[in-house]
Amino acid sequence: MANKIDVKELLEAGVHFGHMTRKWDPNMAPYIYMERNGIHIINLYKTAAKIEEAGEAMKKIAASGRKILFVATKKQAKDIVSEKALACNMPYITERWPGGMLTNFVTIRKAVKKMATIDRMKKDGTFMTLSKKERLQVDRLRAKLEKNLGSISDMSRLPAALFVVDIKAEHIAIKEAQKLNIPVFAMVDTNSDPREVDYVIPANDDASKSIDKILTLVTDAVKDGLANRTSDKEGDDATDTEAVAAPEAAVVEETPVAEVEATEETKSEE
Repeated sequence: MANKIDVKELLEAGVHFGHMTRKWDPNMAPYIYMERNGIHIINLYKTAAKIEEAGEAMKKIAASGRKILFVATKKQAKDIVSEKALACNMPYITERWPGGMLTNFVTIRKAVKKMATIDRMKKDGTFMTLSKKERLQVDRLRAKLEKNLGSISDMSRLPAALFVVDIKAEHIAIKEAQKLNIPVFAMVDTNSDPREVDYVIPANDDASKSIDKILTLVTDAVKDGLANRTSDKEGDDATDTEAVAAPEAAVVEETPVAEVEATEETKSEE
């Protein structure tokens, strides 16, 4: 995890803007600071604490060598999630969630292997023995598989956890993870039920700046975990002993409440 979570930066990114008060989920009440101009304002001190908690857990998963699947199919989150997940070498889903992605993982793996089979056909010349129509059909199938499943081609087993942006939009993914007891990390806005996930990060899940800020913080934690894993491996090779680095505590900088109250921006409705 990054050494410092700056609440002022969260404020500037608009992480504190919730939904209109009439759309709220009462279970989000503990994370709401106030209501302003008909909009719920999220308590950023609690957000910072939850980012720290989630970051430490994600760091441990990454250090263990397991995968975290990032899920976000909404327009304003897709590019951000794919960029951040790629940067820390984690799988992601930003197109349509394939039904049974987790609960029927064997079938999904077969579809991924089909891509590899097509690639081999192109390399060994088998592809060119097909008719023009068949080649066109195979190319279309390859493109479709790449679009929907290319980002998980290296995921050979079920992920150790999910990170979700907008649990309402990704409710199918959440249900599948629950069925398999896979822990879920998620950005949860004021219109969602936080009881659906294991690690709640109360935050604006509609604005791209807010999504980018949260994803940056959590993927930095994942990178720290991967770095610890690499250094531990190097230490094992050199000394044949296991070195475990003590995680540094995250520090939350306080920002005067007046700054929140002074902010007059309005969050756009979906």
